[in-house]
Amino acid sequence: MKPIWIVDDDQSIRFVLEKALAREGLPVRSFTNPRDVLSALDEDEPQVLVSDIRMPGGSGIDLLGKVKARLPGLPVIIMTAYSDLDSAVSAFQGGAFEYLPKPFDLTKAVELIRRAVEESLREEVVDERVAQMPEMLGQAPAMQDVFRAIGRLSQSNVTVLITGESGAGKELVARALHKHSPRANGPFVAINTAAIPKDLLESELFGHERGAFTGAQTMRRGRFEQADGGTLFLDEIGDMPFDLQTRLLRVLSDGQFYRVGGHQPLKSNVRVIAATHQNLEDRVRHGVFREDLFHRLNVIRLRLPALRERREDIPTLARFFLQKSAKDLGVEAKRISETALTRLQGFDFPGNVRQLENICHWLTVMAPAQVIEVKDLPPELLDMAAGVPAVPTEAPSPAAAPPVVVPAMPSEAPEAWTPPEPSVTWPPARADVAPLGDRAMGAAWASEAGSGDAVQAASASGVARWLADLERDARARLESGQTDVWDSLTRQFEAQLIHTALELTRGRRIEAAQKLGIGRNTITRKIQELGLDD
Repeated sequence: MKPIWIVDDDQSIRFVLEKALAREGLPVRSFTNPRDVLSALDEDEPQVLVSDIRMPGGSGIDLLGKVKARLPGLPVIIMTAYSDLDSAVSAFQGGAFEYLPKPFDLTKAVELIRRAVEESLREEVVDERVAQMPEMLGQAPAMQDVFRAIGRLSQSNVTVLITGESGAGKELVARALHKHSPRANGPFVAINTAAIPKDLLESELFGHERGAFTGAQTMRRGRFEQADGGTLFLDEIGDMPFDLQTRLLRVLSDGQFYRVGGHQPLKSNVRVIAATHQNLEDRVRHGVFREDLFHRLNVIRLRLPALRERREDIPTLARFFLQKSAKDLGVEAKRISETALTRLQGFDFPGNVRQLENICHWLTVMAPAQVIEVKDLPPELLDMAAGVPAVPTEAPSPAAAPPVVVPAMPSEAPEAWTPPEPSVTWPPARADVAPLGDRAMGAAWASEAGSGDAVQAASASGVARWLADLERDARARLESGQTDVWDSLTRQFEAQLIHTALELTRGRRIEAAQKLGIGRNTITRKIQELGLDD
């Protein structure tokens, strides 16, 4: 791994960070001014750059701009005094990964730098993958089946029917079939039969002679002629008017057609690939699609899965689209946090891959920082129910304890509260421990449970006792006229969960966050809000 560069004119700051990072096994290189950093970039580059904002001989903001011009993907952390918050905003606008307020907590500083290192290493792998990105992406089994089918059809000219929901990428599959076929050197011509008025579609497909109808001032070649020697992609074939279906069937049958108003037959040397989001069998049964044309098109059928059926591909696709959007807009590509990716994976994407691409384009323009967090996602994702799983989960077995309904807990960040799975039980209440709030209870539960497996195995009766204690406590507070019952119990509940997790992990916050199923930023914020640092 490359070293972390620290730039600060204050020797004590450099010394403290050097020692702390060395204890973490992270290589460090220090500088006293921006000038030396820019000179060093001619021969080397850092994994992460940590820079003060005010230094003799140069500004950290100016250094940020110059470094980003040379290394766009480098995470840069700007150190700033609280009085410099306006400068911190400028830092974010300049592409800073994060800012570190002075005086800082050393543990938090190291945690932030380590997060930047992890992001940098992950982005190096992603950048390498994007540089070698194929025309289609997908590790999901359903997509691998599509890729295998494209491979098998690579040396064939057979007609293919592609089915799948709107936005799933049917045209990409058609282009891939063309690219890997013997007709790859010929033209690829696409037409959406649902987007062209019925009166014009015949002329679009087959062309017309001069004077064939009002406005036909010149002869025009249709899509079949334009695609000669190549591939014609007929998208949304299910919406083609019935009378035109007859003409299309004739072309597919004998390879001949006439221009509108023409009398000379023309020969078609075209491979037809059709696509639809509709059920053609149903349309045949309802008499709006010719059965003989359906059988002529349905020689080989490829079904393209919806994005919700291949959720494991969403992170790769999202990172690719963020890179693509940044390139199109001429800006630096933004990174996306794991918690934000988890939220994306939980969304059903009715618009499929096209909708994901649009969201990534929106994030490139609208997300305020270089690292996209959950709070930066569009409203339709933030409004999504928090209980939607990121990936499909198995239904609980019949022998499992019945689900326990737990009231939703408030939080500023959507990822801060995740309801427990039905099979997970809370630690049972103890008669000698005050319900909630008592920190000693966390240690008692931690020593009794010993591990997450023991908590998983707790009995359903323990859940009932714990909820009964909660109910009694809540009832007593409500009957006494207390008006902050929700906030009070919520703070105690969250404080106890976090304290117990920190007990189990011996104070390691990142590990505690992982055990609780919340983000690293969330546990840090909650510790500060709840006063657990004291």
